[in-house]
Amino acid sequence: MKYYIIAGEASGDLHGSNLIKALKLKDADAQIRCWGGDLMQAAGGTLVKHYKEMAFMGFIEVVMNLGRIFKNIKLCKNDISAFNPDVIVFIDFSGFNLRIAEWAKAGNYKTNYYISPQIWASREGRIQKIKKNIDAMYVILPFEKSFYEEKHDYPVHFVGHPLIDAIENREEIDAQRFRQENKLDIDKPIIALLPGSRKQEVKKMLQTMLSITQDFPDYYFVIAGAPSLDYGFYTPFLKDSNVGFVTNKTYGLLSLAHAALVTSGTATLETALFKVPQVVCYKASWLSYQIAKRIITLEFISLVNLIMEKEVVKELIQNDLNSKNLRNELTKILQGACRENQLKAYELLEKKLGGTGASVKAADLIVENA
Repeated sequence: MKYYIIAGEASGDLHGSNLIKALKLKDADAQIRCWGGDLMQAAGGTLVKHYKEMAFMGFIEVVMNLGRIFKNIKLCKNDISAFNPDVIVFIDFSGFNLRIAEWAKAGNYKTNYYISPQIWASREGRIQKIKKNIDAMYVILPFEKSFYEEKHDYPVHFVGHPLIDAIENREEIDAQRFRQENKLDIDKPIIALLPGSRKQEVKKMLQTMLSITQDFPDYYFVIAGAPSLDYGFYTPFLKDSNVGFVTNKTYGLLSLAHAALVTSGTATLETALFKVPQVVCYKASWLSYQIAKRIITLEFISLVNLIMEKEVVKELIQNDLNSKNLRNELTKILQGACRENQLKAYELLEKKLGGTGASVKAADLIVENA
């Protein structure tokens, strides 16, 4: 069969690559075109557009790039028409994907969604578009199934979280060798800094994260560089001798980390699954934050707290994200009761996520429903 898969961010590229591998195992004759990244291409998908060309953060940046966005939408529609797939698979990236889904459904294409848009967080009215335009939905968070089925009478499939597979299947590393190869301090415990993957958020997050490094001389801080950003972007942040850098090696870094400062997003869940105590950070532009505050209805912003339905990890948001608060919260998770409580909660979190095999389960259902 012919599959067209659309992802628009680094996390979507990771999950899309594992889905492509699973589809190829299920369907030996699979032909796959995709929007995504290097991982999806390496897994066997024919890459049409890289997510680096599509990642716009915040309301202001989206407005400023509307011309490029509409150009990409037109390109995507034309490419789908030329390829004529048996099924289209959307991976998160809702602003773009729901537009394509509406057009695709009207054109009688089979539409599947893997990794739901976070309509449970904001703009819940999008459920009407999903019910109208998506033939099958595969969700990865346990509370999403009840949200869709009980609240909105829309049946979905819970397949578990693909991060569990991605982490379980990672390549084992030698800690000493990893430090040496990446020119990291050989002896000090590591505090991982995960500032995000988009330029705007990285600039905002790193400035505050790095402001406290001198307060922890017995620890070594390491920035996790995003594959979508080149080394030159990070060089202004690498002037402190107590700060190291790795790029596209976040899992290796987390496997060594004693604690982490993490920008809100999928990385908070990855950090938890690596059993690394963390402080969650988030800061947007004033206007973007004011808009988001009015449309997001959740009590928490991190996936860890949302899944556990209570505060497991501390969230420092907007004005609360400052040097004083960050210093205090990091101190709490370096040792003692707060650290131990997070680690205990992480064990329960992993059980709630449904075990391994998400990509295979999703691939089986996509083939069956096509």
